[in-house]
Amino acid sequence: MGYYDETDLRNDNHDHNNKRYNKGRRGGSHVLTGFIGAVIGAVTISLVSPNLINTTNESEIGNENQTPAQVINVSREDVTSTIQTARKFVVGVNNYQSSNPFSMDTQEAGSGSGVIYKKVGNKALVATNNHVVSGAKQLKVKMADGKLVDAKLVGTDELLDLAVVAIDAKYVTNVANLGDSEKINVGETAIAIGNPLGFLESTVTQGIVSSKAREIPQDIDGDGVADYQTQVIQTDAAINPGNSGGALINAKGELIGINSSKIAEQSVEGIGFAIPINIAKPVFDQLEKFGEVTRPVMGVGLKALEEIPQFNIEESLKLPESVTRGAVVTHVDPGTPAAKVGLQQLDVIVELDDQPIEDVIAIREYLYSHKKVGDKLKVTFYRDGKKQDLTLTLASSN
Repeated sequence: MGYYDETDLRNDNHDHNNKRYNKGRRGGSHVLTGFIGAVIGAVTISLVSPNLINTTNESEIGNENQTPAQVINVSREDVTSTIQTARKFVVGVNNYQSSNPFSMDTQEAGSGSGVIYKKVGNKALVATNNHVVSGAKQLKVKMADGKLVDAKLVGTDELLDLAVVAIDAKYVTNVANLGDSEKINVGETAIAIGNPLGFLESTVTQGIVSSKAREIPQDIDGDGVADYQTQVIQTDAAINPGNSGGALINAKGELIGINSSKIAEQSVEGIGFAIPINIAKPVFDQLEKFGEVTRPVMGVGLKALEEIPQFNIEESLKLPESVTRGAVVTHVDPGTPAAKVGLQQLDVIVELDDQPIEDVIAIREYLYSHKKVGDKLKVTFYRDGKKQDLTLTLASSN
């Protein structure tokens, strides 16, 4: 909701998505300020014995209201063995910054967690959070055996709070297996291993998946207004400071999410969030290739229709009384896709590709989740009270 200028996030040189569009979702007033930022972080990595719970028939997957998976007994020895294996790809990520702008000396400014998810030649890639590496002059990764190794930043994504760093592959023996976050079920066991407080390495926590597709509003620019709705996995596995950038694992030992934050309120316990791996993976791919994430744009500034005074709606926009939701074009940038097809200031966008659009956040969600640069986009809007359609070709945000 609120004012939106696509240029505001063009410096999202560090972003991506891949999430399902849910029409009718809105940011609301309860913004978790800095949700994907410096809030208390996420769970880390762990492999779980495939025998921990029964797997669900794939035809039943995808319904959050379905019967939770049945838990069966396994021996402590089985779980312990699995966790010991997982510890080898659970790492710490240390952020070193200069004590002052005129000094080349650095000191540790913070730490988080990470997961080794890929080997490429002589490099191993580690996923973590953007806020874990933000502002770093130097990065080091702490391996499971305590060895500190030099790390290089590959790229970051501020919008989804994701980052990738690279280390020498010679230090790596185990790499996490990526799962399918679309196939998880509410009630499934979630076991995690992380580095809470920066020194309690390989701490093990356990919980369940509370929601596979929770929508959480986030305020990227800190103005108190939601800029984006992030789809996350909700879990009650214990999450503490220092776990940021870790991984959530399903019962098969697969990585299903990169944990990013929790509700940091004294009255709230057992609520943590993870970016689904199906959303994170395309971001990793772009960061690996380009060091940044490119998202599609129309080339317009927008404001939620509900924020426009009723007098202006009647006098300037001349909308039918039945039109109560949408986004008003506040300006059109020259030379952009919107300008080329004739979209104008005060046009009121109500649909994209025949999907109803309720507000500004919904437009951004749809573009980032369902479109890529070069795609065609059908825009349905009202101009002087008349409903019209235009089709444009989306351009790059960079």
